[in-house]
Formats: sequence, C-alpha cells, structure tokens
Amino acid sequence: MKNGIHPNYHAVSIHCAGCGNDFVTNSTSPENVLRVEICSNCHPFFTGKQRFVDTAGRVERFQKKFAKQIAEKKQAKATA
Repeated sequence: MKNGIHPNYHAVSIHCAGCGNDFVTNSTSPENVLRVEICSNCHPFFTGKQRFVDTAGRVERFQKKFAKQIAEKKQAKATA
C-alpha cells in the first residue's frame, strides 16, 4: 500500500438521539462525540419492530399525499 494516502482513524463516541445508546467506534472525523438520529439498536430494520421514525412531520405529510393520490385514482375509475 502507498504511504500517506490513507486517512487517520480516531476513536469516537457515538450517541443515538433515538434510544440514548452510546458506543465507541473508529472514524475519520476528528470529533470526539458524533450524534446520530438513529442507530442499529433502535432502527426498525434491525429490531424487526414497525416504528415510524418521524423527522419534522415527514411521515404524516407522506401519508396525506399518498391518501390524496389514492382518492384521485378511485374517483377517476368511478367516472370512467
């Protein structure tokens, strides 16, 4: 391997805002603490539990938009 082209790795503490879990890993970021919204302990993919991770009402906006599209399709089929 070439010398001087690889990043330096630092030990950092990761703090999850979703569940409050703290763990230590390596990162190229020089910060001592990284804050994440969701981690593998509380992510629905890894836990197998259905849970909406809502950031600023995005889930509700999507559900309203999707419901509106379904209603429009039903109305179009009824008139056709």
